Formats: sequence, C-alpha cells, structure tokens
Amino acid sequence: MTKSIHDFQDEHGRITGWPSDRRRAHQLAILDYLTGLFDPGVSYDQGQVEGVLADHSTLEDPSILLRELVESDYLATDGQVYWRADGRPGTRASSPGERG
Repeated sequence: MTKSIHDFQDEHGRITGWPSDRRRAHQLAILDYLTGLFDPGVSYDQGQVEGVLADHSTLEDPSILLRELVESDYLATDGQVYWRADGRPGTRASSPGERG
C-alpha cells in the first residue's frame, strides 16, 4: 500500500510536519517526494539543498529533512556537495561502443 503524504502537507504542497518513527512508511513517502525535487546527476551545495527544503516545507528546522535524506540514502554527500544517491554528479550512462 502506498502511503500518502497529504496529512503532512499544506495546500501548497509544503511539508508541515515530520511523522513519528512508528510511521516510517510515511517518512519514506515524504523522503521520496523530496528527492524528486533534485535532478539526478546534478550536484548541489549545502545552501542550495537547504533552500530547496526550506521552500518546500514549513518546518521550523528543515535540517531534519536533510539529515533524513542523507541517512536514508536518498541524497549522498562527500562533505562538500550533495547529489541524488541514484545519480552521482558527472556520471551518465555509457552509449554502446563507448569505453567506461
């Protein structure tokens, strides 16, 4: 069953609350939604990531969202930049005949 994040969004689609740990499925649905705000293969500095999360949430401290995105392997970081864990910056699929 797909969990809805509607209960955790306002009329503008911003995240308004963070579900308790016993509602992990809802947490993961929110993280999946937030991950979609970042383009695969693009690197973001911390300010850019925090800006996106602040724009899409009404949480007093949206850093919880960044921490959860990284700890749950939705975003990866090397300490300087962040990227979607499913698309490391600067990589792309090889075309047939290309050497990798």
